[in-house]
Amino acid sequence: MSNKKVVLVIGAGDATGGAIARRFAREGYVACVTRRSADKLQPLVDAIRAEGGEAHGFASDARQEEAVIELVETIERDIGPIEAFVFNIGANVPCSILEETARKYFKIWEMACFSGFLTGREVAKCMVKRQRGTILFTGATAGLRGASGFAAFAGAKHGIRALAQSMARELGPMGLHVAHVVVDGAIDTEFIRENFPQKYAQKDQDGILDPEHIADSYWYLHSQPRDAWTFELDLRPWIERW
Repeated sequence: MSNKKVVLVIGAGDATGGAIARRFAREGYVACVTRRSADKLQPLVDAIRAEGGEAHGFASDARQEEAVIELVETIERDIGPIEAFVFNIGANVPCSILEETARKYFKIWEMACFSGFLTGREVAKCMVKRQRGTILFTGATAGLRGASGFAAFAGAKHGIRALAQSMARELGPMGLHVAHVVVDGAIDTEFIRENFPQKYAQKDQDGILDPEHIADSYWYLHSQPRDAWTFELDLRPWIERW
């Protein structure tokens, strides 16, 4: 097996996921990044390589068990051991409970919770053999309390937090650091800039989250000594309401 160190980021979008991949790549990790569409990954892969890092993009549906198994096996066999894993799929889709459909509720749960189970399980199987590794789940305030109009999203995020808690308690004594990151607030993205200009205007006051600063926190969690592991980290701008 290669002696390269790999970070696998599931849901490497243009903001948080991409920033995390670049942060680990700057530390010498091979960034393996996934989205359902490989074409959307190319700018990120190119950016990491332009900075002198190594990156590989994979089109993968994290809701499909066979696809997840194949993805992890391919990376471990052909690239290197997965030392850090980041699950970063969101699925924040608001809807009144009176109008929510069973199909959409289930799809949100699949994306934001079930896929975390599938990917986390497969990576953990590899890490346990080496008795080391970091597994990080991106959460949200919806995982701590449900809000009006967000029943589906809150259910999924409560689920991913519970998954992280269970995995941390089971896998910690086996040498694996499992952590859950609560990200509360608008993030500096094109979506926020175009759809919420008033919120985006708070950027000049440090009022929205910078993806690069979020990524620094993920690297911090991965770098922690095991005598002082953090399970849950809560990130929000200083002006964000609790």
